[in-house]
Amino acid sequence: MRRSTWMVAVGAALAVAAAQGVAAQAAHENSQQEKMTTCNTDAKTKGLKGDERKAFMKSCLSEKGSSASAGSAAAAPSATLNSQQEKMKSCNADAKTKGLKGTERKAFMKSCLSGSSATAH
Repeated sequence: MRRSTWMVAVGAALAVAAAQGVAAQAAHENSQQEKMTTCNTDAKTKGLKGDERKAFMKSCLSEKGSSASAGSAAAAPSATLNSQQEKMKSCNADAKTKGLKGTERKAFMKSCLSGSSATAH
């Protein structure tokens, strides 16, 4: 009887551990999807096509991935952002802070990038 109780307890512990692993995996996939969505939007806003888009996406996805580890060597090139990149970064941060999604975010980004949201800061 004790052996079966022990087996049930171990099984329950394994089920909880597996569920936590699945939740962590889902969170990682969501953040990766978020990065991809943001980079796609940025590329579309800039009107990039072909090889330019491919290079931008590669840079954007690796840059966004390394932002969590501030101070790393991979994040160093972002220190020399041009004004358009700085504007994009600022507008993205503002949209995220405001919790904007979907069409609201799209409208905000368009307005922000065109410069008409300077009063919104």
